[in-house]
Amino acid sequence: MQDAIKESLEISPDTYRWCGKAIDTVEERLGLKIRVHHDGDLFEQGDIFLFNHFARFETIIPPYIIYKETGAYCRSVADSAIFTAGDTFAKFLKSIGVVPNNIPGLLPFLAAEILRGRKIVMFPEGGMVKDRRVLDDEGNYSIYSRTALERRKQHRGAAVLAHTLDIFKQRILHLEKKNDTARINRWVNALGLGSAEELTTLAKKPTTIIPATITFYPIRVRENFVSKFASFFTKNLSRKFSEEILIESNLVFRDTDMDIRLCDPVQTKNKWSWWERMVFNRYFMNVDSLDDLFGLKNDSDGYIEKIIEGMISQETNIIRDKYMMAMYTNITINLSHIASHLIVTLIERGRMEIGFDEFHKALYLSVKNLQASRGMQLHHSLLNPDCYMKILDGKCHELDRFLRTCTDAKLITINPASIQFLNKMLNEYEFDEVRIENPVMVYENEVEPLTEVHQTVDAALDSVETVPDKDIASFMFDDELRSYQWGKDKYKGREFAAINNKETASKSGEPYILLPKSESKIGVLLVHGLLASPAELRDYGDTLCKEGFAVMGVRLAGHGTSPHDLASQPWPEWLSSVRRSHKILSAFCERVVIVGFSTGATLALAFAAENPEKLGGICAVSPAIGLRNKKSSLIPILNAVNRVASWLPQTEGVLEFFDNDPEHPEINYRSVPIGAITNLVELAEHTVKETSKISVPVTLIQGDDDPVVEPKGAKLVFDSLSVADKSLHWIASGKHGILIDDIGSTRELLLNFIKHVEKTN
Repeated sequence: MQDAIKESLEISPDTYRWCGKAIDTVEERLGLKIRVHHDGDLFEQGDIFLFNHFARFETIIPPYIIYKETGAYCRSVADSAIFTAGDTFAKFLKSIGVVPNNIPGLLPFLAAEILRGRKIVMFPEGGMVKDRRVLDDEGNYSIYSRTALERRKQHRGAAVLAHTLDIFKQRILHLEKKNDTARINRWVNALGLGSAEELTTLAKKPTTIIPATITFYPIRVRENFVSKFASFFTKNLSRKFSEEILIESNLVFRDTDMDIRLCDPVQTKNKWSWWERMVFNRYFMNVDSLDDLFGLKNDSDGYIEKIIEGMISQETNIIRDKYMMAMYTNITINLSHIASHLIVTLIERGRMEIGFDEFHKALYLSVKNLQASRGMQLHHSLLNPDCYMKILDGKCHELDRFLRTCTDAKLITINPASIQFLNKMLNEYEFDEVRIENPVMVYENEVEPLTEVHQTVDAALDSVETVPDKDIASFMFDDELRSYQWGKDKYKGREFAAINNKETASKSGEPYILLPKSESKIGVLLVHGLLASPAELRDYGDTLCKEGFAVMGVRLAGHGTSPHDLASQPWPEWLSSVRRSHKILSAFCERVVIVGFSTGATLALAFAAENPEKLGGICAVSPAIGLRNKKSSLIPILNAVNRVASWLPQTEGVLEFFDNDPEHPEINYRSVPIGAITNLVELAEHTVKETSKISVPVTLIQGDDDPVVEPKGAKLVFDSLSVADKSLHWIASGKHGILIDDIGSTRELLLNFIKHVEKTN
């Protein structure tokens, strides 16, 4: 039987390679991004790989990933229904190792394949679990059977395969111990192996199951060109087929993450009692093939067979429950999961509406607390602060996308200051409708087995009105530290080495917060200049803290990491860095004075024009309103040329960086991104237009022969200020860094101003 099956299911190496190239093309040119997470040598260690099922193309992708990692071909077991699409498609599936789940002798065939060095891929849910509902009303793992019309336990074929194969291995080791070479050689020949040594070596390795969880993010319900094409050319599509085309084409052709997370290995029982060995050895006297071994039935006539079948059934149930728990508790949690559970919890509490501020705050608290939870597998967007830290401001792309999906599905209405949940959210939907009609429940069902997610989100919702501002500020500062580290890690690869290797900055570029022993009335926010980092003003910050002030050193976006990071940041992101840092420091003092140097001074003035709460005054030292280098006027033109060149295929920018000879090479970048200078010019233009709106005291300090910025820029700002409490101090200096080097008593002037603000507020 196995020989006939093997011949009809022969794997084609050429088709395997072609399929792999196709998957690589999908990743490179379409929207699907495949991320595989695993520790150690799980791909090498595993024999049977188990995946949950949400889309049909999952049948093809996992085997190819295993092949790329190990070089081993895989047998993937799939629903026999997908082989009915046509002979050509069926032949293609078989040529890449896909096996119908209804072929005779499936398990002994797969066991033999494992012994020949191949890996097995199986989907124990038994089909596509579209709604991701895996818990029944009693909280037990189960899925809904569309054929039986009831909930049932997941298939245990993988457990039976692994456990029975290990029983066979125990038999081989027993024969080796007895030196029964005749029987061993019969098995060697039956399995097509090279030698008895090869078989006994295989028998010493426990059959290892690797559960794995696939999580897609995001789920979209909007029509796309594929679904429109199918609807136009194929009339009267079934609901099932229409739903699958829409959801799954969105997964492939739009920006989607496919996170594949390998769990800890599950091994079968490999120690046997004396009586179990006796029973198995007696049974094996009449076993001549793997078909015989896997042919045990519940209705076996012999008492030995009944005993063995009972032993196998008990053990495989245990194994099945272990790997299903691993699969269901290792999903990759994303923001849509958290937001969905938050919405469901609110509805369960009888609330059909929530204000934006409360919603955003509860969501942010949930993210931060989940980051601190051990064992939670978070999507990369919940680890990269640039993706989530604007939740509090309601300006998070990930959240906007989720709310747009909910709006498209007619589950919510966005009001000017709140989110209203519509009655449709309460409806039950059929298996082939839920992904389109209620994606919130699909996300919610995915995290239903994760008690810690429930507890964390519920606690955030309960505490949202009472959480201290300092706790929020501490979370936000943690985000600043994470953002710094994320930028360093992102731009440390070989493709960035040519520029990075020129850098001489040795001081840490991370932000800092310094709190005096006693509560301080005034906090000082230090904003560094272009190409520098918080280290630029760190020693001055230490001095201010000793004076009794709370101090925070801002890290402007793109700084302190790599010039490539700076090249990717527009100036509004620099301003956002100042806004966030001001909010953080505000939690630790009554009023904030911002001390900005160079570009930091320009940003401080731009931010002050927004008249934020708790702002007490602005110290602008050497504001970068104009550059003295005459070549700087050509920068915007060069930047425009670079942009045009980047649009052309296989064309690199004319000049992306130029060299810098900084006054403080231990702090500043040596390579200047062209775009950063353009950003500075645009920032200066914006600031000059806004300074008349500033309503707090301002002091300006400027070197009279500054070699970097135009000294007259300080006078231009001074004249544009409408506030009465303003001053301009000229320092006799031919250097730019008058604050860093404390030239002309610059720091004394600043301290006097800070104390002046302290007295007048």
